[in-house]
Amino acid sequence: MSTQEKYIALQDYLKELGSVAVAYSSGVDSTLLLKVAADTLGKDNVLAVTATSGSFPLRERDESIAFCEEQGIKQIIFAEDELAVEGFVHNQADRCYHCKHSLFEDIQRIAEENGMAHVVEGSNMDDNGDYRPGLIAIAELDVKSPLRHVALTKDEIRELSRELGLPTWKKPAFACLASRVPYGQVITDTKLERIGKAEQKLVDLGFGNMRVRDHNDGEIARIELDPEEITRLFDPAIQEEVDTYFKEIGYKFVAVELMGYRTGSLNRSLSEEERAKETAAQAKVARGADHLD
Repeated sequence: MSTQEKYIALQDYLKELGSVAVAYSSGVDSTLLLKVAADTLGKDNVLAVTATSGSFPLRERDESIAFCEEQGIKQIIFAEDELAVEGFVHNQADRCYHCKHSLFEDIQRIAEENGMAHVVEGSNMDDNGDYRPGLIAIAELDVKSPLRHVALTKDEIRELSRELGLPTWKKPAFACLASRVPYGQVITDTKLERIGKAEQKLVDLGFGNMRVRDHNDGEIARIELDPEEITRLFDPAIQEEVDTYFKEIGYKFVAVELMGYRTGSLNRSLSEEERAKETAAQAKVARGADHLD
């Protein structure tokens, strides 16, 4: 199907759902989903639900509030205590499964309390090819994934977002700050706060796609940037500003990933057995997804 045909299919699918609570993070995918849902179903039948936590930067929360206010969409913001979720703090390969399960149970409760028939979230077809155990939790809870349902890819989502005039059409990809901590290293509020400050510094300096990976329990910050932006980081003034700030917030050493930014780069640390087990379970979810051919 063409992108426009998928867009029409998305509208048709949302009409079938009737009313939805959108898990809204202010990212590219969930912003498009929320906008299309509101335009298709009417604002009385749509609720944006945003979770705040130590792994969710304040800038993302503020952007979600601004968008909902601009669009006139009702939003509920609630605090999610991820550190209290069993299986999250110890940060094993299935961390995202436990976190998503707890998160969407809370969103389902909020949806029910507000009369929304379904909970929807913004994963897309490209997510099926990556290591994302959170998709298993989403499937278990019967949370709907409309963008995957109509087989929209990330590039198509950006294209539609641009056509709809959404400010997120060229927004850099984002994942929760916990994904910056290597598997097996304990996640703490201190680490999440440090990572958040480090990444915000790079945002303030104008860098786009980036990650700050927190290694050796906060001893080393490993910066990932788009390859074309690495050179700018080594401008003497920027280099000194970044190095000074990172050490002020607690890092001892600051390193740069020469191969640049890559989503899920920490997944390389998983054993073949771990990856095979989780990927097989995720593939089963993908095969069972009700996306269109």
